[in-house]
Amino acid sequence: MKLKYKGKTKDVYEREDGNYVLQFKDDVTGEDGVFDPGANTVGLSMEGAGKAGLRLTTFFFEKLQEKNIPTHYIDANMDKQTMTVKPASVFGEGLEVICRYRAVGSFLRRYGKYAEEGQPLDGFIEMTLKDDERGDPPISKEALVMLRILTEKEYDTLKQLTKQISDIVKEELLKKNIELYDIKLEFGRSSDGDIILIDEISGGNMRAYKNGEPVQPLELERLVLEA
Repeated sequence: MKLKYKGKTKDVYEREDGNYVLQFKDDVTGEDGVFDPGANTVGLSMEGAGKAGLRLTTFFFEKLQEKNIPTHYIDANMDKQTMTVKPASVFGEGLEVICRYRAVGSFLRRYGKYAEEGQPLDGFIEMTLKDDERGDPPISKEALVMLRILTEKEYDTLKQLTKQISDIVKEELLKKNIELYDIKLEFGRSSDGDIILIDEISGGNMRAYKNGEPVQPLELERLVLEA
């Protein structure tokens, strides 16, 4: 396989058949040794985080497949900590779609003059550009269309899919008495031009709380997947 990209938490390889392999690593985003799914840097490594992220991602992607929600997922190999996925092109140089159920993280840092920590946000959706140098700036529908990153129809599809997927994740977590505060998703265009969910769904790209306390990625995988 050919190495195509080394990411913060995953490396991406291209297979001869045109599909790709994601290698999950034990690195997680954060700052100064503190986990933060919204951070732009690797803050720490957690032994077992890669396998935990892959196990949770596989669990959720297979749930989405059952509900006919399009994703890039093909299969996973737990021993090798890899996931095989279909090729997809990203919007611009990458777009993140965030669904917020409570005010925390960058939302609170931006709007703390008006928002109270933890206040309900009713599944508020916003999009940010993947741009580490500029701190992943939020961007409006009008700007995305004007800059030709996506079309109005694609924006509406992304928003609808994000709410649908996030609600499914939220419902699954509630079965374990865990509350989803926010989740960050990524999408791409398949070779057929369809919009599909890409990347992962794991403790590394969401904030989840149990009894008012944050649940770390390894603990989240254990709690969700335990019998």
